[in-house]
Amino acid sequence: MQFHHHGYVSGDPRVQPAAGRGLHRPAELPDQTDVLIVGSGPAGMLLAAQLSQFPDVDVRLIERREGRLELGQADGIQPRSVETFQAFGFAERIIAEAYNIGWMNFWAPDPDDPARIVRTMRTEDYALRMSEFPHLIVNQARVLDYFAEAAAHGPGRVVPDYGIEFLGLTVGDEGDFPVEVRVRHIAGARAGEERTIRAKYVAGCDGARSRVRDAIGRVHVGAASAHAWGVMDVLVNTDFPDWRIKCAINSGAGNILHIPREGGYLSRMYIDLGEVAPDDDHRVRQTPIDEIIRRANAILHPYSIDVKEVAWHSVYEVGHRVTDGFDDVPAGAPRAPRVFLTGDACHTHSAKAGQGMNVSMQDGFNLGWKLGHVLTGLAAPSLLSTYGAERRPVAQQLIDFDREWSALMARKPEEITDPQDLATHYLATAEFPSGFRTRYAPSAIVADATHQDLASGFPIGMRFASVEVARVADGNAVHLGHHARADGRWRVYAFADAPLPGAPSALGDFARWLASSASPVSVHTPAGADVDAVFDVKVVYQQRYDDIELPLVPDIFRPRTGPLGLTDWEKVYAAAPSAWHDSDIFEERGLSRDGVVVVVRPDQYVAAVLPLTATDELAAFFAGALLPR
Repeated sequence: MQFHHHGYVSGDPRVQPAAGRGLHRPAELPDQTDVLIVGSGPAGMLLAAQLSQFPDVDVRLIERREGRLELGQADGIQPRSVETFQAFGFAERIIAEAYNIGWMNFWAPDPDDPARIVRTMRTEDYALRMSEFPHLIVNQARVLDYFAEAAAHGPGRVVPDYGIEFLGLTVGDEGDFPVEVRVRHIAGARAGEERTIRAKYVAGCDGARSRVRDAIGRVHVGAASAHAWGVMDVLVNTDFPDWRIKCAINSGAGNILHIPREGGYLSRMYIDLGEVAPDDDHRVRQTPIDEIIRRANAILHPYSIDVKEVAWHSVYEVGHRVTDGFDDVPAGAPRAPRVFLTGDACHTHSAKAGQGMNVSMQDGFNLGWKLGHVLTGLAAPSLLSTYGAERRPVAQQLIDFDREWSALMARKPEEITDPQDLATHYLATAEFPSGFRTRYAPSAIVADATHQDLASGFPIGMRFASVEVARVADGNAVHLGHHARADGRWRVYAFADAPLPGAPSALGDFARWLASSASPVSVHTPAGADVDAVFDVKVVYQQRYDDIELPLVPDIFRPRTGPLGLTDWEKVYAAAPSAWHDSDIFEERGLSRDGVVVVVRPDQYVAAVLPLTATDELAAFFAGALLPR
């Protein structure tokens, strides 16, 4: 990581210097704010962490609870989420404390004795071949803790306002703060007091029973299936041999999805409670924990569990719902949105595919930088309309996927014709649950695919898949994508044509244009800001690092920034990590040896692929996405 940018510091470099609103942040919730976030779940906390990187934006987060979440219900962390954690600076720490899913085993009735279960298949987890990041299990509360830390340590110093309940809102037509939000203090010296807060924008991150959703007239569309599951986090002694491996277990007595948790002892079990009668009226939700444990033991026969402690348990009926809109703008209305819905407020489903927290966080990531751009004058308010346009199709894909997965998990043995089809489905569909199938459609911030053949391994509209390169300054092999932090900046990766620095080349011409008054860097970077304040521009040469002479690299890739005007040495890379590496990023991502420019959005999605010579097209793309300074 880079620090000492503003002078020598001896403290924790993860704590960025306070700036803007973070310098004199009021301890009490003020009467007006730029962005009011309602709810401190995964989407809300990520949104706060992202907006803390825009210190000139006033951000407040209200939460009805009186303090941090202590025991979260979600626990599955997909590789795309770990990739996101990397951008926020805490992937390594959370990986160290999480359970890493390396394998998934499948159990079914023994053909010779159907009353007993036997292991039928072992499969390595899909993350092992799909990403440099693992598939994890860790308590949702810890994820929120890390995002809370990132928000509090960002320049904006955003911290939750606990003990404040959202009551309702109205959206007006006039004024700088057109959204009136009614809240009630439910803790502390002001308990019982009701107030009105005015905001420019409101983000409803308040869960499946969202009051923000109700306030803007949006509704969940869908229904619950007639099947119930018990879920419990337990500490046990057992003779089941795969207790520390993720397992899908099918037997004549029902089904279990078993997931070991962090710490080496705790495990989560989803236990099949069977079909729900039409006249049940949710009575199944009152199933006692002793009955859930009895069912688990019946399914596990001839093995058993001796439960020593139940940390948490619940019963739920599988539901699949998507909200009819992700913001407050009626269909066809000619205005930008003011109120947004994220996470469970706009999509609910079963918990067994590990998608709720993961998709919710990507909702927050998508929305956060867009709000930051609009509120700092980098982009027009119309940018905010792309949030719902991009995220609602993802939510519908999630519901469709989860409906199929839930049906497969709930089958009875006599309904299974191929004992291996669940494992086959698990691996064949892995790209979606891992978080890597999302693809945003062309828009003002996603270019068309005219030049996609120049970078076939970086599909436009999909997340930027990192590859190892060599940092020229020190020769270290590093992942190119890991240098991109969730700081609200766009990334412009220039992959060089064949000549070395200093020789005539298409890259040299591109670099001179990028440093000129006609380039997006000049047009869209605010006056007085660092040259890389909006665009983080990097170059990757085709040669090995020791063939590159840094003084010959164009200045745009070696900017001098910060109050001391220090040279940034970490924007110049070589394609081959070392002399012993057999391939390079050009081969692995199908990059043209004639050079190519890959533009990546602040949320890590590829926005455009262009030839080095397409300077007019690049300028036009950013002119459509951003405002002039």
